[in-house]
Amino acid sequence: MKVIGINGSPRKQWNTATLVAKALEGATSLGATTELFHLYDLDFKGCISCFACKTRGGKSYGKCVLNDDLAPVLEKIAAADALVIGSPIYFGTVTGETRSFIERLLFPYLTYTVPYGTLFPKKIKTGFIYTMNVPEERSKEYGYEQIFSTNERYMQLLLGSAESLCAFDTCQVDDYSKVVIESFDPIHKASRRKDVLPLECRRAFEMGQRLAGAGKTLQMRT
Repeated sequence: MKVIGINGSPRKQWNTATLVAKALEGATSLGATTELFHLYDLDFKGCISCFACKTRGGKSYGKCVLNDDLAPVLEKIAAADALVIGSPIYFGTVTGETRSFIERLLFPYLTYTVPYGTLFPKKIKTGFIYTMNVPEERSKEYGYEQIFSTNERYMQLLLGSAESLCAFDTCQVDDYSKVVIESFDPIHKASRRKDVLPLECRRAFEMGQRLAGAGKTLQMRT
C-alpha cells in the first residue's frame, strides 16, 4: 500500500501541512508506505491545452507531455493506492499551485467519450483536506461546499472514491501583533489552534487510515 501526500500550501509547517502529515501518519500506522510532496518546491505549470494527451495514436496519449518537476510526481501517483491533497482556501478556492496540479493530474485521463470516461489504470482513494480562516457557517454562505463537491466529483469520475475534510476558522499566524490583521480576534484564533487543531489532526489521522483500507482505527500518537 502506497499513499502519496500533496501539500498545496506555501507553508510547510502550518495548518494544511500539519493535517496532510497526520493523514499520512494514519496510513503509516496501518503499514502503508507514504511520500509527501510540497507543490511550492516544484517548478511546474498547469495544463497548457496542447492536447498531446488526447492526440489519436500519439505517443503521449493518456499522459501529460510536459517534462518538469511535476512529471515524476504524477508517475508516482499513477502507481499509488491512495492520494491525500491538502490546500488552504485563498479567495474562495484552492491555491493556484493546487489547481495547476489537479489540472495536470486529471486532464490526461479524461476521455471525451459519451459518457465521459477515464484512462486511469485502476481505482484509488483520494482524500481532500481544506483549511480556511472562515467559520463553517461563512463557508456555506460563500458557496465553498460546491467547490469541494466538484473536486470530489471529478476525482470519483477519473480516479476512484473521494472524501473531504474541512478545517474551519483556522489560526493564520503565531503572533497577530506583528501583522495588520484587524478582522480576527487573536485570542479566539489562538484558542482554535490550541483546542480545535488537535481534533482536526485526529480526523486527518483517521482519514489516512480509511485511505489505507482500514477496517478499524488505531490510536493516534500524541
